[in-house]
Amino acid sequence: MNATPHPDWIIPDWPAPARVRACMTTRAGGISQGPWAGLNLGLRCDDDPAAVAANRARLEGCLPQPPKWLAQVHGSTVVDADMLDDVPQADASVACQPGTVCAIQVADCLPVLFTDHAGSRVAAAHAGWRGLAGGVLANTVARMDAAPENLLAWIGPGIGPSAFEVGDDVLQAFCTDHPEDRSAFQPLREGKWLCDLPALARSALRRCGIEQVYGGRWCTHSDPQRFYSYRRDRVTGRMAALIWKAAQSDE
Repeated sequence: MNATPHPDWIIPDWPAPARVRACMTTRAGGISQGPWAGLNLGLRCDDDPAAVAANRARLEGCLPQPPKWLAQVHGSTVVDADMLDDVPQADASVACQPGTVCAIQVADCLPVLFTDHAGSRVAAAHAGWRGLAGGVLANTVARMDAAPENLLAWIGPGIGPSAFEVGDDVLQAFCTDHPEDRSAFQPLREGKWLCDLPALARSALRRCGIEQVYGGRWCTHSDPQRFYSYRRDRVTGRMAALIWKAAQSDE
């Protein structure tokens, strides 16, 4: 990194190799105003484009290269970030080259970061309920080209289990094929459930064969000072989770 990340940003606490660098932004450190106040990085949420550009420049000063942004669509497509020269519709990316920054924007959906024990590859996935149900994590693991037992995963801030109210359609999307996921849903009232999104992500990662899973303890909805939350505010900004391999000279 060149500039110093804001002290409020989250550095994953996981046993990744030293050459693997990652961070998760919060609202801190930006110039956006109004409902986007802080470090809004999203271009598609009606904030002042000049403010978003300044916020992104602040972030880029902490990175080896500009992030490889995606046009996220709550799907399960995974792309090769090393080869990107545009902004594709996708919800995950993988990289092997030093300096390539995989980036995911979130404001309640879970960001999930990956690396292997050797630090030879990294990945980032956008995992809301639709992406999880559609297999975005399994697709990302498949593109990692590594044995699952050699992979680590970190789950960043997302909407917590006491705030994420869903309907029967979400319950069925998970439990029809995976009845073990029923434990992630607590009845609220007729046809409504409280959904534990981090638990569903952990379950999906276990099915992929990944046992080393970290994070997943922050609720975006319950902390308006620190995190953007679409479910809470509707008009709001976006944070980013980023991961990359450092060049050997920077290790």
